[in-house]
Formats: sequence, structure tokens, C-alpha cells
Amino acid sequence: MNVKRVVVTGLGALTPIGGNVRAYWQGLSQGVSGAAPITRFDASKRRVRFACELKGYQPEDYFERKEARKMDPCSQYALVVCEEALKDAGVLEKGNLERIGVVWGTGIGGLQSLSESIINFSRGGETPKMSPFFIPKMIANMPAGNISIKYGLRGPNLTTVSACASASNALIDAAQLIQLDHADVIVAGGSEATITDIGVSGFSAMNALSERNEDPQTASRPFDKGRDGFVMGEGAGALILESYEHAQARGAKIYAEFMGVGMSADAYHITAPHPDGLGAVMVMKNALQHAGIPPEAVDYINVHGTSTPLGDASEAKAIQQVFGAHVYQLSISATKSMTGHLLGASGAVESIASILALQHQIIPPTINHFTDDETFDPGMNFTFNQAQSRPVNVVMSNTFGFGGHNTSIVYKKWEI
Repeated sequence: MNVKRVVVTGLGALTPIGGNVRAYWQGLSQGVSGAAPITRFDASKRRVRFACELKGYQPEDYFERKEARKMDPCSQYALVVCEEALKDAGVLEKGNLERIGVVWGTGIGGLQSLSESIINFSRGGETPKMSPFFIPKMIANMPAGNISIKYGLRGPNLTTVSACASASNALIDAAQLIQLDHADVIVAGGSEATITDIGVSGFSAMNALSERNEDPQTASRPFDKGRDGFVMGEGAGALILESYEHAQARGAKIYAEFMGVGMSADAYHITAPHPDGLGAVMVMKNALQHAGIPPEAVDYINVHGTSTPLGDASEAKAIQQVFGAHVYQLSISATKSMTGHLLGASGAVESIASILALQHQIIPPTINHFTDDETFDPGMNFTFNQAQSRPVNVVMSNTFGFGGHNTSIVYKKWEI
């Protein structure tokens, strides 16, 4: 079977540091922090009182009020970024809608709708009422369904749920569907909307979150000695993946080529990474092998880099093992230091960051570095605090999820 080449022809982003792709890149390249005190609910009595919320997002700017009320923010965010990505790609004008699909990732889905509905139901007395939209707003597959309904996309339609690796798994599944000729185009990505009282409190109870309430903007500190947990984020990212033949035939603009993927499992613990990074080592090796390139070909890794003590140490160790002496030529950065952790959407927004690094030949920084961690090799370039210009031809994006789900995706700068 002839395996088709896959390219990226459209991008859409809604993040805590920028409400579209252009603003997102500006925030990334300038090292902007999206963290601030929580405004979505009263967090004054909570252990964690800050997060990376979307700035200035109002549903009525994108949807009619009646339409917005039928959708959880997880679906709203998905539709916003898909609108941007599809316009960017211009694919609907010339595409066969029966050959355009949707693969969407989310770690949790409609958590806001779930928590609000349960609270209201429990307060309903002897005859509690439930909204008929409760289930459609809450179930995780609804963003993918809403995208296909809005645009009439009748190709493959599915949802990936693998915690923080969900969006990357969506991108991988989308690319493989195109390679196997099940579709010409796939709208792929992920969305997450978990900055709710129950969401933040749940992650806080796991001791997963930073508790720097007095200094939220510097709380996300990947690879810093003082890192104490991740910062919750929200938003979405969409990529239009397309077969090269289809993109070429319609004269599409191409951002990058989707070169190869890796997938693995830690098979170790429900939340902690393997201390020796075994799953991370496997997934990066698998991605390089699938892309057909040596480790020396990679210029930049957008790492999972959550700012947790165990996770950052495990990933750094794995990178050293996979890349050997080339590790000193690599640029590495953790953009979660700016966006916070978008959970199931992180793989999409970080793939976009990686592709924009190819476009602009600039490595976005890992901000909030104050103290070196002596357990990390001082020769590794984590791009601390300032963006760096350099030639960038091949990038890797890592995402790892609770349950031990690991993904790596390799993108290559597009050259005719």
C-alpha cells in the first residue's frame, strides 16, 4: 500500500497568552506568562488560587446566546479554533466534505457542565430537574461532533482520550487516517476547559499544582530547582492535516510536513512518570525511527515540561539517553511555562508552537528560570528566559499523560 505524505495546511489557537495564532506566537516569542488569580469562581479559600485562564473570552463574541447555552466551553473553544484553522487552510472551498474528517482530543470533556449540573441537581429538593442538554454538553466526544455538524464534514469522526496526550493522539490518528487513504483532510486538535472549582481542587488534592499564590506569573518553572507543580491552563488548538497530493492539487499553503510519530506506555504508575524515563525514551526513539531520521537531525524539542519535580527530571534524563552527544546541539523549551498546562489540549497548542518555531526560525523560551537544578546537565540548552534565533529544520513535540500515555510527533520545515 502506498502511504501518503501528510502536511499541515492550517492552524488555529485559543490560549491564555493569545486568542489566535498570531497573538499566541507573539506571546510565546516575548515570554509572556498567562498565569493570574482565578476569576472564574471564588477561589479565596482554596489551596490554589490562580491559573492560566483565557483572557477576555466571551461566548457571545463567537456564538448566538441560544447556541452557546447548548455547549460546554470545551466544545466552544474547539469551534473557535477550527474556524480559524479552516479559514487559514481554505480547504472547504475546494474539498469534498465526504473526505474531510475530524479527530479531536480532550482529557476530561465537559467538566464545567458536569459539575454545575450535579450541584444544581443535588439542590433540587424532592423533584430535582436536569437539563436535556446535560449529557450532550458533558460527553467528551461532543466537540468532534459539533465541529462536523457545523461544517458538514462527513469523513471519519472520532475522539481520543489519553489524559494530557489526548490532542497528540488525535493528531497521530488523523495523520494515519490520511496515510491509509480514509480521508483527504482531517481537522485535528484538542480542547480543554477545566478551570472550575472542582477541577482545580481535584488536581490540587493530588499535590500536582504549584501553590505560589502570591506570585502566580512565575509559578510555572520547568527545569528550575524550585519547581513545585504545574499551573492549570485552558483553551484549544486546531491543525488542518492534509495529504500532500490533495494540498498540492489545490495550491495550498503548507506550514510543515508531518514526518513521524511515536507512542508508548510507561506501564508504571497512574500519575508518576517512570523514574528512568523508560516510556519517554521509547516514544522518542519510535518517533525518530518512524520519521526515518537520526537523532542528529532534530533541532528543537518542545518538551512536555510541566514544572513538576518528577516529570521534568524524568524527561531530561530520557532526552539525554536518546540524543547522546547531540543533546548539546539541541534547543529545548517548555512552553507550559507561559501557557500553563492545557491538559488534553496541550499536544495541539504545543505542536502549533513547534511549527511556528520552524516558520520563524526562533525557539520560544522556558520562562521563570531562577535557580539551576544541579541534577541537570549544565550543557543542555533549555532556552531559559529568552527566545533564541537559530536554524530550525526538524522539531519534536512531546506529550505525556497520566496513566503513562506517551506521544512524540516529528515535524519538518516545508521545502518545495
